[in-house]
Amino acid sequence: MSISAKSFHCIGGSVYALHPDADFILTIQFICALQTISDYLDNLCDKTQTIDENAFRQLHLSLYDAIDTSSFLGDYYKYYPIKEDNKYLHYLVAQCRSSLLNLHSYEKALPYIKKYVNWYSNLQTYKHLEPDIRENYLKNWGEKYLKDYPKISLWEFSAATGSTLGIFAMYAASHNPHFKDADFLSLDRAYFPWICGLHILLDYYIDYMEDLEEKQLNFTFYYKDIKTCEDRIIFFAKKSLEMCDTLKYPLFHKTVVKGLLAMYLSDSKAFLKYNKKVSTNIIKQGGRNTVFYHRMCKILRHLKLL
Repeated sequence: MSISAKSFHCIGGSVYALHPDADFILTIQFICALQTISDYLDNLCDKTQTIDENAFRQLHLSLYDAIDTSSFLGDYYKYYPIKEDNKYLHYLVAQCRSSLLNLHSYEKALPYIKKYVNWYSNLQTYKHLEPDIRENYLKNWGEKYLKDYPKISLWEFSAATGSTLGIFAMYAASHNPHFKDADFLSLDRAYFPWICGLHILLDYYIDYMEDLEEKQLNFTFYYKDIKTCEDRIIFFAKKSLEMCDTLKYPLFHKTVVKGLLAMYLSDSKAFLKYNKKVSTNIIKQGGRNTVFYHRMCKILRHLKLL
């Protein structure tokens, strides 16, 4: 189910294989394996009656093991009602770990990647708890970090933690032996909260009606109206593009940002009812290239390649 329904996550993430420093094959292997773990765990948390915080945390230990070869493979299903997966999760973890060998600057990237994995795992654990308690858990957790991100709301912080793009960007950059600590810090400041936040806000924006019907948590529910949602997504898009100018290879990262706008807003759900005007306004803010990428994504969707 994870592969058949969410393969576009791997397709989109694999753009980082085109990073100027990245090894093409290794980067695709790492991104597809890690993203598949992410989507698979999301389904494990979503598709059964389990609402056990310990079970969710234990499952997500696989992500920690996937990005750190110094750890031992864990018993990820220890608290989960189903135990046997024919070593599938261990296989995916091993695929990630084999992609980490001989990376020139991975030790500098690892603290940031661990931070993103920690935040992602906490988000996924709390958001899958019972609806009447998950909001308080998320508030208590997220408020500890807000002082470091004064320009965003609690729910925008939570949304940004749900993105894997920061991990992918750090991984791709770590192929460069000349990347300095300051370069990774700049990458972190650009991706979190801006590019990561834009990524997940777009995802939630197009799923608004679907999540409302299925009573799923959606962080765009916390905006007072659709105009506020539009304004905040545009704000994140502008900040993302602005922060790209602080990075090595700004054109590459700007292409990622514009590609996000094009890919998500080419989904037919982005043009249902009131969304049509909002989506059009957001696309225009990305500039001429975004309009072109949007047209290309619509063609790819028509051909069922996206």
